[in-house]
Amino acid sequence: MAKIQPLHSSPCSTSSSGVQQGRQAYTVWMKSLVFNGNGCAVYGPDGAVAFRVDNYGCRGGREALFMDRQGNALIRIRRKGFWTFRMWEVCRCTHDGSEEEEATPWFSVRRAKKGGAVVAMHGGARTCYRMDGCSGARKPEYRVRGVDGSVVAEVARKQTSAGVVLGEDVLTLTVAPEMDHLLVLGLVVVRGLINRSL
Repeated sequence: MAKIQPLHSSPCSTSSSGVQQGRQAYTVWMKSLVFNGNGCAVYGPDGAVAFRVDNYGCRGGREALFMDRQGNALIRIRRKGFWTFRMWEVCRCTHDGSEEEEATPWFSVRRAKKGGAVVAMHGGARTCYRMDGCSGARKPEYRVRGVDGSVVAEVARKQTSAGVVLGEDVLTLTVAPEMDHLLVLGLVVVRGLINRSL
């Protein structure tokens, strides 16, 4: 498997809101590891491939699978509805040892006014998270905020230790320690599907 060298930095990272302990960073490469495929690869802090996403269809397809490095599906993302009523339903996949996997509804994402998106957990009617910057501008920088408005995850273009900013398809995802990392990674994939970059 491919390996990306991690940046050597202190375990603490700072943000615009102050110093935060234990934030974890992932590198997201918005290209598929499968030849002629559509998807992305997620590299962990150690530089090895941690997760991959493929939709095995056309760019912006109706379904994408979020898999671990062994190819086991962890999340299934499906687009439902048309135009303004479009939403993305995310299901968590479980494996019982057989060939088939069972998918349990987890959360859904809808576009919101002012170029964002709102996330509602399954079984609850209210918004749990908001994604800023999901407009058609395709800017790679955006944030995921909790109900209280605090930033729980942040995505920005990857920058090397020498200060060189990499292409728009290489991103750094920083996740707060109290957040479910799989949930945030699922939101990054949904955002890619919203902007048709997957």
